[in-house]
Amino acid sequence: MTAPHLEVHPWEVREPRVDPERFGAAEALFSLSNGYLGVRGTLDEADPCVSRASFLSGVFETHPLAYPEGGYGHPEEGQAIVAVADGTPLRLTVDGAALDVREIEPEVHERRLDLRAGTLDRVLRWRAPSGTTLELRTRRLVSLTERSVLAVRYELRALDGPAHVVVRSELTLGTCPPEIHSDDPRVSEALEHPFEVLTAQAAERGGSLALRTRRTGIGVAAAVEHDVDGATTVESEAGEDRVVMTVVADLAPGRDLRLTKTVGYTWAHDMPADSLVERAVAAVRAGEELGWDGLLTGQRRALDDFWARADVEVDGDPELQQALRYDLFQLHCSSARISHAPVGAKGLTGAGYNGHTFWDIEGFVLPVLSLLVPDAAAEVLRWRASTLDAARQRAAVLDWQGATFAWRTIDGHETSAYWPASTAAVHVNAAVSRAFWVHSNVTGRSLDEVGGREVLVETARLWMSIGHEGADGGWHLLGVTGPDEYTGVVDDNVFTNLMARRNLIRAAEACESAPERARELGVTEEEVRSWRAAADAVHVPWDEHRGVHPANAGFTTYREWRFADKRDSYPVEKHHHYAKFYRRQVVKQADLELALWWCREDFTDEEAAADLEYYEARTVRDSSLSASAQAVACAVAEHPDLALSYLREAALVDLRDIQEDTAEGLHLASMGGSWLALAAGLGGLREIGEELELAPLLPARLTRTCFHVTWRGSLLRVETTTGGTTLSVLDGPAPVAVVVDGVRHEVGGKPVTVPLRDPAPLRTEPTQPEGRAPGV
Repeated sequence: MTAPHLEVHPWEVREPRVDPERFGAAEALFSLSNGYLGVRGTLDEADPCVSRASFLSGVFETHPLAYPEGGYGHPEEGQAIVAVADGTPLRLTVDGAALDVREIEPEVHERRLDLRAGTLDRVLRWRAPSGTTLELRTRRLVSLTERSVLAVRYELRALDGPAHVVVRSELTLGTCPPEIHSDDPRVSEALEHPFEVLTAQAAERGGSLALRTRRTGIGVAAAVEHDVDGATTVESEAGEDRVVMTVVADLAPGRDLRLTKTVGYTWAHDMPADSLVERAVAAVRAGEELGWDGLLTGQRRALDDFWARADVEVDGDPELQQALRYDLFQLHCSSARISHAPVGAKGLTGAGYNGHTFWDIEGFVLPVLSLLVPDAAAEVLRWRASTLDAARQRAAVLDWQGATFAWRTIDGHETSAYWPASTAAVHVNAAVSRAFWVHSNVTGRSLDEVGGREVLVETARLWMSIGHEGADGGWHLLGVTGPDEYTGVVDDNVFTNLMARRNLIRAAEACESAPERARELGVTEEEVRSWRAAADAVHVPWDEHRGVHPANAGFTTYREWRFADKRDSYPVEKHHHYAKFYRRQVVKQADLELALWWCREDFTDEEAAADLEYYEARTVRDSSLSASAQAVACAVAEHPDLALSYLREAALVDLRDIQEDTAEGLHLASMGGSWLALAAGLGGLREIGEELELAPLLPARLTRTCFHVTWRGSLLRVETTTGGTTLSVLDGPAPVAVVVDGVRHEVGGKPVTVPLRDPAPLRTEPTQPEGRAPGV
C-alpha cells in the first residue's frame, strides 16, 4: 500500500495522520498548481521527502538520445522538465533540535487540501526534546489569480513553555533532478545539473535567484520576500545557488512566531538576468500588495466561479463524490493560468514521463475543459497549433505529407526513441484534430480562433500520404500502432482507421464552410474530393465467424493469452517481452472499446454489444487510460453498474494509488476520463452534433447524479434521479435544444424533466480476464 490514508469528505482531501512511509504519493496528491507554476506537496521543513520540486510549465532541458543501433529519422534529443528554484522550504530548529517528523511522536500531524479554498493546510503538535509543546500551523497556496505567485503562511506557537526557535527560509536550487532512465553518461551530465546560476542576491527581507538552462537557454528567475511578526532577529544571506533568510525568536508560553512568505517566478528565452529578476520581483510585489488575505480571497473567488460552472454531485457513494471533485480541482489547476506551454500528462505535479504531453491530453483532458472552462482549453489548443511547423518537419523527415504531431514532447518536437509505440502510433494526429473540432463544436466558435482549420487540413494531408487504396478497393492504413500498445505495428487498426475517416471528413467540411480560408491554405476542390473519397473507402476489418470486429487485421486469429496462468504477471510488459505478447489477444488499454465511444455511429447496437463482450474478456487495464473508456463503452451498451465500477477506478486512480506510481505525478488523463465516464458514460452526453445529446442511466448504487456543461455559451445543469432527468439553463442564452433519449427538448426559463428509462442491454454483463475485474 503506497497511498496515504485519507478521510472521505465532499470538499477536502485530509490525511489525518501524516505517514512518512507514504510520502511519495502524498507529495503528488497534495500538489498545488495553476498551470504556470506547480509545487509538490512536500513538508515545509523539506526533509524528509521523496521528490521535492517546483516546476514552471514550458521550462525544460534537452539531453542526447542513445540508440544501440542507428537509424534514419530517429529523434536525436530527448526533453525533460526540470525543477526550478524551490521556495517552499522552512527549516525549523527548536532549542537546538531540528524538526524531523521521523524523530518525533506528534500528538497531531495532519494535512488538508481544501478544494474550495485552494489551500494546503498543515497542523503539527509535538513535544520538543527540551520539554516544550509546540504547535505549527502552515497554509500554502499557488495563486489562481496571480499566476507567478506562491505564498506560505507559517505560524509557530509555544504552548506550555519557552522555546528558542530558528527558522531558515530558503529559496534553493537543485532539490529534484529529472528522472534519468539511461545509462548514457551524456544524459546524466545534461540533467543532473541542468541550470547555470546567473545571480544569487540577498535583500533585507529575502532575495532572488536567476538561472539559465545550459542546453535550451531558458532563463528562469525567482524572488522571495518575507513579512515576519514575533522575531528577535532577521538576517538574509546568499549562497552559490540559494538565498536563505534566518529568523530567530524567543517564544514565551502562549506566544507566536508568524511568517508570511511570498515567492514570485518568471521565465523567458533570451532575456538578461537583471530583467528576469525584475519580473520576479514585480510578481512578489503584486502578491504583497494584495496581502495574504487578498490572495486567499482571490483564490476562493476563482474557485467559487469554477465550481459554479463545473461542480458534480453523486448521491450514494461519498468516496466517489470526493474523488470526482478532487479530479476536477486538479484538472482546473493544471490549466487555469497556462500560456504558451502544454499540459503534461502529469501536469506540474511530478517529473513522471519527463513532463511530456501525449495524445492523452487531447483525448481525455481537453474535451472536459472545452465543456467546463473553454477558455483554458483554447489556450492549450493554441499551444498545440503553434507546434505545426515542428509537425510538418517531422512529416518531411518521414517522407509524409502534411503534419504529424509528436507522440511525446514539451516544445512540439518528437522525443520518443521507441518508434513502434510513437511514430507508428499515428492516431495521435486524429486525437489532436478531434480536440480542435470538438472545441469548436462545443463552443460554437470558429476553428480559426485556435488554429484548428489548419490543423485539420495538415492532418488530412498526412492521412492521404500514408493510406492507400488496395486491390480490394478499400482504403488501408498499414504498419500502425493503435491505442493498445500491446499490439504494435499492425495493419488496419479499427480505431485508427475510423478516426482517420473522421479527420478527413471534418477537414473537408472545414474547407467547404470557409472556401476563402481553404484557398489561403492551398486546398483545392479536387483535394477535398479526394479526402471524401478516401473516407468513404476506409476499410474496417470484420470477423464473420466470430461476429466481431478484429481490433486490427488478423487480431482475432492471434493466439489467446493464458490469463489464468499469468494472473500474477501484471503489468504484462514488466514480465514478458514484446516478442511474446505483440501477437497475442491481450489488450493493455481499451482500443476497440474506445472506438465504440468516439466512433459510435460506425457500429450497430448489435455489433457494439458483441465487440464489448469480446474485448472486455481480453483487456487487462495496465494503463490508467483504459478504465474511463471502458466505463463509457459499458454505459453505451447499457450496463450502468459495470460502468460505475470503471468510473470509480478512473476517479480513484491517484487517491488510491491504483497504478502504484502516483509518486511520479498525478494521472491527468484518468482524471479527465473520470468526468467523461460520468457525463458521457452514465449521462450519455454526446457533443458531436449540432445539438447536445444525453441518454442518462442511473446505477443501482447511486440515487442521484448531477453535472454541469457549457454548450454554445449556455451553462446547463443535468440532474438525474430515479424520478427522471431535469435540465436547467443556469446562465447564458436560452432556450437550448437538448436531445434526450432521441427526443428533442427546448430548455428555457423553466427546468425540463424527462422520465428515466430502464437499461435494456442486448447481452448479459460482460466479464473480464481472471483477476482483472474493476473494483475499488
